[in-house]
Amino acid sequence: MTTFAYGRVSTRDQDVRNQRLEIENAGYTVDYWFADEGVSGATSATQRPQFKALLGKIRDGEQLVVSKLDRLGRDAQDIGATIKLLASRKIKVIVLQLGTLDLASSAGKLMLTMLGAMAELERDLLIERTQAGLARAKAQGKVLGRPTMTTVQDRAQIVELHASGRSLNQLAKQFGIGKATVFDIVKAAKASAPVEQPPATAAPAKPHQRARKAATARVADDMADRTTLEKKHGQRRLPAV
Repeated sequence: MTTFAYGRVSTRDQDVRNQRLEIENAGYTVDYWFADEGVSGATSATQRPQFKALLGKIRDGEQLVVSKLDRLGRDAQDIGATIKLLASRKIKVIVLQLGTLDLASSAGKLMLTMLGAMAELERDLLIERTQAGLARAKAQGKVLGRPTMTTVQDRAQIVELHASGRSLNQLAKQFGIGKATVFDIVKAAKASAPVEQPPATAAPAKPHQRARKAATARVADDMADRTTLEKKHGQRRLPAV
């Protein structure tokens, strides 16, 4: 059976030869060796150049040996997908970290399921610890996140210059920041600006109010007419009793 071996290191300062030596010391004769150097473990297996080349070279029914489980993927889900792909081609997968267990076998699939559950548990615990640390930092008054590249005065000046006609590109070059950052500053300033309210209009009078006003107007008109007639005929108004 032809044996393929694969290694990976995150930086070019590291050496993959130790991984090959570990595989050979375990008793495997390496017929084909593939290694990705300077490739982060966060990269999925099928996106790694040399692992992708390995998949194109290895034939159905052959054997793949790696030193550790994380060489086959970036997380439990990616590792499971890689194992499933290899198992569909009847390729035997050996991880020295797990002994001589063939991960494509039934026992290997069970082991992968257990490892996936443990990985998920560890990930959840990591999230909980991270959130607890963030909450503690906030309670202590620490400022979280990346430091801003502009001061309050810079942002006020950017808004003022943009209002006077300066373009986003010009402002980005002037302050040494990205165009998107300038846009966010201007957008935030517009959003926080007070909104001018339209002048309030009197509410329309209700029917009974309109009727009362009309009656009052008629009485006033009648009194004005009476006063005019009295003045015309020289009559004096008697005082009310």
